[in-house]
Amino acid sequence: MSHFTQDDAKRLAAAKALEFVRPGMRLGLGTGTTAAHFIALLGARVAEGLDVICVPSSERTRTEAQLYSIPLTTIDAQPELDLTVDGADEFDQELRLIKGGGGALLREKIVALASERMIVITDSSKSVETLGKYPLPIEVNVFGLEVTRRMILAAAKACGCEGEVRLRKTPAGQAFVSDNGHYIVDCFFGAIGKPECLAERLAAIPGVVEHGLFLGIAKAVISAGPSGIEIFGKAE
Repeated sequence: MSHFTQDDAKRLAAAKALEFVRPGMRLGLGTGTTAAHFIALLGARVAEGLDVICVPSSERTRTEAQLYSIPLTTIDAQPELDLTVDGADEFDQELRLIKGGGGALLREKIVALASERMIVITDSSKSVETLGKYPLPIEVNVFGLEVTRRMILAAAKACGCEGEVRLRKTPAGQAFVSDNGHYIVDCFFGAIGKPECLAERLAAIPGVVEHGLFLGIAKAVISAGPSGIEIFGKAE
C-alpha cells in the first residue's frame, strides 16, 4: 500500500458511502474534492439505472453532477431529503466537524439539516483530537466586515480562543465571494476547546451569516486511510 494516496482514501470513503444509497432516495450532494469522488461514483450508478433525485450544495457541485447527468432539483422543490453525503475539513471523536474550506458552508448546512441523515466522507488525515487545527471558515455579510471581524474575535476570546481572523482571497487577490454573495473569513484559532460555546456566540453576531462548525449534525463519518476504512457513529 506504499503508493496509497490521500486521493485514493477519499475515493475509498466515497465508494463506501455509496453502499448506503437506495433506489428512490432524495440525496443532498456535498461540495469539495471528496464529495466530487462520490458524485462521480454516483453518476456511474445513475448511468446504470439507479433512480435518485439530488440537491447540490453549491454551483460547483451542480456543474459536476450535470456532467454525469445526475437528476437534480432544488432544496425549495425538495425540502425533505433522506441522506446527505459530504466531506469535512476536520472531525473529532464526537463527530463534530469543521466545514467550509470550499466556501459552501451555508448551503452545505442547509442541505445537511434538511436531511434525515448526514454521512461524512473523509481521508484519515482529517481526524483530530481537538477542532481548530484547520482554520474555521465563517460566512459574513459584506456590509460591516470590520465590525463583524471584531465581534468574532470577542466571541472567540469569551470561549477561550485567540488567533487571526483573515478575509479569504481568490488566487488573483480579490475577496472570495460565496455562491450567496457573501464574504468568508478564516479563523486561525489553533484549538477550539469549547466548540458549542463558540457556535452559540458566533450565531448571535448580526454580520455572521453562518459558521463552519457542524455540531450534532453528522450521523456517521466514513474515514479511509492506508489501513482501510473506519466508520465512526452509525451510517445506517
